Amino acid sequence: MKKNSNRLIHASSPYLLQHAHNPVDWYEWSPEAFDKARREDKLILVSIGYSACHWCHVMEKECFEKEDTAALMNEHFVCIKVDREERPDIDQIYMDAVQLLTGRGGWPLNCFTLPDGRPLHGGTYFPKAEWERVLKSLADFYKNKKEEALQYATDLTIGVKKLDMLPAAQDELMDKEKLAAVIGQWSQSLDRELGGFNWSPKFPMPTAHALFMQFAHQTKNNELLTAVYTTLDKMAEGGIFDQVGGGFARYSTDPYWKVPHFEKMLYDNAQLMSLYSDAYKLSGKNLYKNLVYKIHASVDAELSAPDGLFYSALDADSEGEEGKFYVWKQKELKQLLGDDEPVFSLYYNIDAYGNWEHGNNILYKTRSNQELIALTGKHEEEIQAIINRCEAILLKERSKRVKPGLDDKMITSWNALMIKGYADAYMAFGDELFLNKAVKATDLLWEKMFDGKKLYRICKGDKVTVPAFAEDYAIFTEALLYTYIITGIEAYACHAHQLAQLADELFYDAQQGLYRFVSVREEQLITNKLDLNDDVIPAANSVFAKNNLMLGYLFSDLKLYHRAKGMISIAQQKMEKFPNGYSNWMQCLLWMQNGFYQVVCTGKHAKVHVEALQKRYAPGSMVLIKNADSVLPLLKEKEHAQNLIYVCKDFTCGLPVNNINLVAEQWV
Repeated sequence: MKKNSNRLIHASSPYLLQHAHNPVDWYEWSPEAFDKARREDKLILVSIGYSACHWCHVMEKECFEKEDTAALMNEHFVCIKVDREERPDIDQIYMDAVQLLTGRGGWPLNCFTLPDGRPLHGGTYFPKAEWERVLKSLADFYKNKKEEALQYATDLTIGVKKLDMLPAAQDELMDKEKLAAVIGQWSQSLDRELGGFNWSPKFPMPTAHALFMQFAHQTKNNELLTAVYTTLDKMAEGGIFDQVGGGFARYSTDPYWKVPHFEKMLYDNAQLMSLYSDAYKLSGKNLYKNLVYKIHASVDAELSAPDGLFYSALDADSEGEEGKFYVWKQKELKQLLGDDEPVFSLYYNIDAYGNWEHGNNILYKTRSNQELIALTGKHEEEIQAIINRCEAILLKERSKRVKPGLDDKMITSWNALMIKGYADAYMAFGDELFLNKAVKATDLLWEKMFDGKKLYRICKGDKVTVPAFAEDYAIFTEALLYTYIITGIEAYACHAHQLAQLADELFYDAQQGLYRFVSVREEQLITNKLDLNDDVIPAANSVFAKNNLMLGYLFSDLKLYHRAKGMISIAQQKMEKFPNGYSNWMQCLLWMQNGFYQVVCTGKHAKVHVEALQKRYAPGSMVLIKNADSVLPLLKEKEHAQNLIYVCKDFTCGLPVNNINLVAEQWV
């Protein structure tokens, strides 16, 4: 091995490979590391991050690349590096521990544990001097006060396990009035002027805004709907959106959506494609349609593998500098854009001094179209033509720059979110581009990641690794259902049913009435957590609840319906207290409260009717085609030769109608 090479040179994770030449004697998560810790009676450092994490890079440069700091780490600790995207099970446990210790979390996540993995101390980013102080004090504490350390770790582990303790299921689901009060109270924290919530940094929260949009539509709450549109508009016009290349950055560091943390994650863009597609269905705003196509352009150009699956992320940094790939100086814009530059600079708030650091400009729009018309004396169409022309020039010029680092591993659950994004886009716009993307990725994911007995989480190149977690099973099952809905090919629904049944065997805890995160067949850590909280990615359990409901209707299986209902009855007490962690759960509860619709189209006009009806914004429903050879219980007994439309609510179907305009009388 060359100087400073460590065991991580054999890793497949791009994040671990970033640390492969640190002087730290890193291990991957492995029995070997724990055996060494027990044998030498050393504390373990579990250091967790991901490839696109800016502050992970900073701590690496300040600490892990320094010979003196590494020497301290190697002398007193067994050091383990973990990619949180590969091993979310490890990340969840130690994130809980650090949040209990410090009241906050984030990445890099650094948790010190006993040789058996029980957490003792931790935090997030540490500057060099503070990091070295922590290393010395912890080594001394463990050496000289071992009994105290053991007791502290025991208590902290109990605290981590208690976080999964749940109240007993309630007999009845929350009624409409109570849920309205919960959502109404939570919505008071929305920023009605700038969008998002009343704090910064501001994260796109697709599941939360999907809930608000669904609730506002169903309750005719125009004020709340306006708040959702404000968020979508401000995000679309802000620096968080890559105005030149498309796609959203991870979050905005300020309240204005201006200065992003420049990393781009597949899961954000996948879910935002779904959100903007649904918002277009409801509003008809061309801005939202354009956004979906620009998200696609970004994913297609930057995160698409040659075979049709999707990579994980783009780094925030290029050439060691955050955002360098995306920002512009006005001087270079003048040279590139010529006579169009003044309008472009006015449109995107660009000036000679720079609207950000070091004379650089982030492209973000704050002036309304009416203001721009007044300031430029040009028509709206003429202004837009200039902007389109300039963006094309800048995209070509930007392609000559050093690109941010690519995390080229493919993650099952994130790919599944992207499949659903394309499915939602296809239903909104009817563009076969989106249909083909969804179908190809679904087929590849099924072929590559499922071996007939179990699902895998990670694919890099041709190598498939890491057994899938509950999140992967849940979200891929959902993606299979949506691929079925947009194609009418019932094999996808059967695959979804097969995967859901396997998930029952591997993850379902009958005593708790919920799904554990780690399969019973795989390595068990100090606790096997329940994934209950909807965050940027919805919780595995809330997705399972939705899946069970949909599968219950498709396969006429009351057991699945009652399981979904039981899961919500367990979650709803926490839902009342912490609504911001239960947005996907509340969407499912709204489905149950308002009744779930299945609209079935038959006959030679069925495909046309399905495509037309799928363009309608109608959460809590699915529009399906009946084929001559349909085998799904919901469909197989229905007439297929005549042009009919059946509207079923929950487990009851109304009389079929032969005119698409009559559907609205039954489907409200």
